[in-house]
Amino acid sequence: MRTASIDRNTAETQIALRLNLDGAGVADVQTGIGFLDHMLTLFAKHSGSDLTVRATGDLQVDDHHLTEDIGIALGQALKLALGDKKGIRRYGDILLPMDEALMLAAVDCSGRPFFVWEVTLPQPKVGTWDSELAEDFFRALAVNGGLTLHLRLLSGTNTHHIVEAAFKACARALREALSADPRETGVPSTKGTLE
Repeated sequence: MRTASIDRNTAETQIALRLNLDGAGVADVQTGIGFLDHMLTLFAKHSGSDLTVRATGDLQVDDHHLTEDIGIALGQALKLALGDKKGIRRYGDILLPMDEALMLAAVDCSGRPFFVWEVTLPQPKVGTWDSELAEDFFRALAVNGGLTLHLRLLSGTNTHHIVEAAFKACARALREALSADPRETGVPSTKGTLE
């Protein structure tokens, strides 16, 4: 079973996160941030992972700490659940449309974190959530998950659609990268490791 549980408790946030990479795309998410709950729910659905998140934090300050720390915890869970990465495809990519928005996502489960964000967000907020927090979330996910992750917006004018396209595209690219490769019996690297 490719599963992991992360409990992250700081002076700013308290997070309990459970991840099953071989789930059915079922999410049970409660963060206190409605838009983030929506994004994590669709992330689970499109990645094919089961995701449970219980998170509280200093939302009276703003949504930054909780959003970023959930990205950290999800990245840590992903890395832990993947284990030695034997038999996975390793790479995944997608060109994903979300109405007028068109998002490119490419991921390599390389063990070498690198993050590229080429996304312009027209509005500073989606509901009450600062849209700039999307970049912070994905950076935390990539760094803590040991992922090389590229997200590039090719078109889009609606900030909600753009951020949603980023979450869906990342999830779909990961779904491909984490899936079993029937022709790969070991680690998909000439180095013999993806650490």
